[in-house]
Amino acid sequence: MIHNLALQNSIFNQFVAEIRDVNIQKDSMRFRRNLERMGEIFAYEISKTLAFTDTKTTTPLGEADTKTLTDQPVIATILRAGLPLHIGILNYFDQAQNAFVSAYRRHKKDNSFEIALEYVACPDLTDKVVILCDPMLASGASMALTYRALLEKGIPKHTHIVTAIASQQGITHIKASMPNTNYTIWCGAVDEELTAHSYIVPGLGDAGDLAFGSKL
Repeated sequence: MIHNLALQNSIFNQFVAEIRDVNIQKDSMRFRRNLERMGEIFAYEISKTLAFTDTKTTTPLGEADTKTLTDQPVIATILRAGLPLHIGILNYFDQAQNAFVSAYRRHKKDNSFEIALEYVACPDLTDKVVILCDPMLASGASMALTYRALLEKGIPKHTHIVTAIASQQGITHIKASMPNTNYTIWCGAVDEELTAHSYIVPGLGDAGDLAFGSKL
């Protein structure tokens, strides 16, 4: 299932517009904060799909019937661009365990590239709900490769893939390459064009550079 939050009018669309805006992008703190706020909204929407337990909460004046989250998710992030989105999700699932994967484009002399994974820090994922976030789902290759790496830490009962901007090609790739069908895609917008170098158009540029500065 794919949830595209841009299809409904909400303040979420304002944040999408701002992370795309070349003038607002000059303020890296605001760019990070907008991704963080988007993560908070994604977390709220995902929470509606999770299991809750009926509990009694003691107040200063008595007891109240309440509902609490049954299983805290594991929040997984592709470094470094995914960190602001991750923090936003963690703001709401503040008792969640966390996983981090270092993935990058290793460029070749012919200007092509391959996705390389260097580092995975992850708890046991067996029967857990996993929220895997990265602000850009371009070709989908890094997301699919990261997901396979996480499966070595246990098989989740469900995975929520969260991205600010996705390409239609990236979504198609995820559908074709994911090892099982027990996942949901959440995105802030879906763009149709993907360049030969796997950049989303109109997209927003390099999310990692916009959030944390350019790299060599």
